[in-house]
Amino acid sequence: MSLPVSSVPPSARRLASTAPPSRSPAAASDTRLVYLAVGVALGGAAAAGVVAAVSRPVEQEGVAAEVPPTPRWRATESRVAKSARRYADRQTTLQAVAEIRRAIGDDAVSTDDGDLEEHGHSEWSTSNTDARPVAVVRPASTEQVSASAHGALRRRLQFEGNFSAPFSGVCVDLSAMDRIVAFHPDDMDVVVEAGLNWTRLNETIKSSGLFLPLDPSPTALVGGMVATNCSGTNATKYGTMKDYVVNLTVVLADGTVVRTRNRPRKTSAGYNLNGLFAGSEGTLGIITQVTLKLAIVPPAFSVATSTFATVREAADAASAMVRGGVPVAALELMDDVQMKVVNKNGGAGGRMWDELPTLFIKFSGTENIIKDSVLQARRVAESHKCRSFESADTAEQMDSLWSARKQALWASLAIRPEGTQIWSTDVAVPLSRLGDIIESSRENASRLGLFNSILGHVGDGNFHQMIMYNPTDAPQTRAVGDCVNAMVDKALELEGTVSGEHGIGLGKKHCLAKELDPSTIGVMKALKEALDPHWLLNPGKVFDE
Repeated sequence: MSLPVSSVPPSARRLASTAPPSRSPAAASDTRLVYLAVGVALGGAAAAGVVAAVSRPVEQEGVAAEVPPTPRWRATESRVAKSARRYADRQTTLQAVAEIRRAIGDDAVSTDDGDLEEHGHSEWSTSNTDARPVAVVRPASTEQVSASAHGALRRRLQFEGNFSAPFSGVCVDLSAMDRIVAFHPDDMDVVVEAGLNWTRLNETIKSSGLFLPLDPSPTALVGGMVATNCSGTNATKYGTMKDYVVNLTVVLADGTVVRTRNRPRKTSAGYNLNGLFAGSEGTLGIITQVTLKLAIVPPAFSVATSTFATVREAADAASAMVRGGVPVAALELMDDVQMKVVNKNGGAGGRMWDELPTLFIKFSGTENIIKDSVLQARRVAESHKCRSFESADTAEQMDSLWSARKQALWASLAIRPEGTQIWSTDVAVPLSRLGDIIESSRENASRLGLFNSILGHVGDGNFHQMIMYNPTDAPQTRAVGDCVNAMVDKALELEGTVSGEHGIGLGKKHCLAKELDPSTIGVMKALKEALDPHWLLNPGKVFDE
């Protein structure tokens, strides 16, 4: 399939002029702003101000000394001044929607109330808003996405991601773009549209002995997986989504279509735009097509579970397995509360479970490698005082042992009292600090007197905390927010990150400002300004203007 690929408009790739530094100590010393031609996707699933450097007086032994100016990224010379950015009003929005309908077809645009609700709210999101999109657009090709973006730009109509449309723009749903465009088994890659479900991809190509090894939610679509740089249970062995992107086709905010690179697995030609696309949460472009690197399906799999008296012991055992070189494919943790939830819903895999902190371990390779790996994992678990260690010999046993981990979210949603919400968030820390932060986070959450549970991808230092609360109870909501912020602060104290895989979105913008300095966020804003000067793509996500 051949796609039109045009160059990035000159205005989007120019370097802004550099103004001479002012001689005034209070004035900005450097007004450089580099516009880099990059783009990032809204995807098919789901998506701090820049500080000017100034010469400023500093008290030193009672004398006001002047600090030499340090260049900083700044947005004051944006191509489109903030005061000139105005989103379409209601009447103009409806006119823009009508134009998009004429451009791509009546059936591709929906204003049905049920559609708008489905694309504007999620029962497991902590960043829902009262606003809903005015329309859902379902393009069927890159050309239709480009036409939609071009029409939206003229009317200043914003495109927003699923589940959260705070500016009441248009939600672009790429689920209709779900084809496998080309499969190259000899090259171990596949070209797919952004709306393809990853489980359907693997089912379609399984006879080739190849697969996409990521293991997120079974409902995830490829475009959204790239836009969020998703992980999943297999990240311990196989890495994250960015590691499987060969190239991308992206529609920019003005309708321009770009492709990041050609199809070899290795290149040193120009900037690594793939690395910028993965994880940018729909703020710089709309991914429409992806070439994916594939992996060889291992000859055999096995799983095991191991229980512990405390969450700390389980977390320390997980870190020891990774540090000790145990070749695990996945290493997951569910605390005792989560195991109780599974049992309360009738168990999983045809059985009831010990209500203890439990490690779920997956192995892959040859049968001999798996046997050795299971033996190593058992030894480490026993050295950390495990209560039990159970491994599987058959496919049925594997499904049984792994099923509780895969059902964790749904089991928790099933017991959620009416009127409550789940605040689910994640952080990641260096492996050696995992036990510290899990223990402190659990202690803080327990003081709330609310349902709380810990689970996560502990093989790479990433864990999730889930708290049920009543959003209409303001003191309770504040207390939960304080608890989450304490977890984030602890992660940063331990040289971790505020988000291992949930992203920033709306809810963690203030956390991103804690992790990264203003200059770093300034570079991110410069990229945003370069390709989306009117802030039409997922506005309000990741950071504010």
